[in-house]
Amino acid sequence: MSRIGKQPVVIPEGVEVKLDGQTLTVKGPKGELTRSFNEMMSLKMEDNQIIVERPDDSREAKSLHGLTRSLVNNMVEGCKDGFSKKLQLVGVGYRAALKGKNLELQLGFSHPVLIDAPDGITFEVPSQEEIIVHGPSKEEVGQVAANIRSWRKPEPYKGKGIRYEGEYVRRKLGKAAKSE
Repeated sequence: MSRIGKQPVVIPEGVEVKLDGQTLTVKGPKGELTRSFNEMMSLKMEDNQIIVERPDDSREAKSLHGLTRSLVNNMVEGCKDGFSKKLQLVGVGYRAALKGKNLELQLGFSHPVLIDAPDGITFEVPSQEEIIVHGPSKEEVGQVAANIRSWRKPEPYKGKGIRYEGEYVRRKLGKAAKSE
C-alpha cells in the first residue's frame, strides 16, 4: 500500500465537499476548486473523510494512488487556508508595485513588466522588494510564482534577479579569480 495514499483526507469544519463520480468539488472560505480524477482510482466519502482506493497493485495504480490522495488533500487545505509563495527581488532598481489587482515590475528593462492576476490569485507587495502570491490552488500559485521568477532568474555572479524566499543562489567568482 502507498503510505500516503492509504491515509484518509479529513474534511475540516467550514469546508463543503461534493463528489460526483470522478469529479470532486471543494468549497471553502478561500475559494472553490473542481478537479476530475483518473477512472482507475475510487473516491469515497465516509464520516467526514475522503478515502482514495486503488483497484489492484499494478505499477500505474500504485503511482496514481498517492498522487490522487495528495491532490485531494491540497484541494481541501487550499480551500480552507489557501497557499502562498513569497518572492524577493534582488538588484539595484528592481522593484514591484500593485496596479489595481495586477503586478507591475521594474526589472532593468526599458519598460515595466505587467503581470495580470489570474482568477483566484491575488498579489501582495509588503515592500518594493517583496511579492507574495496567494490563492486556493497550490498548483496555480506555484505556476504564477514560477512565471514571475522567469522574467529575471537569479544570476550566479552578482545574485541579481527574482528568487523564492529562502532560495540559495550559488555564487561564482568572476574573471579576477581566474587570473590568480
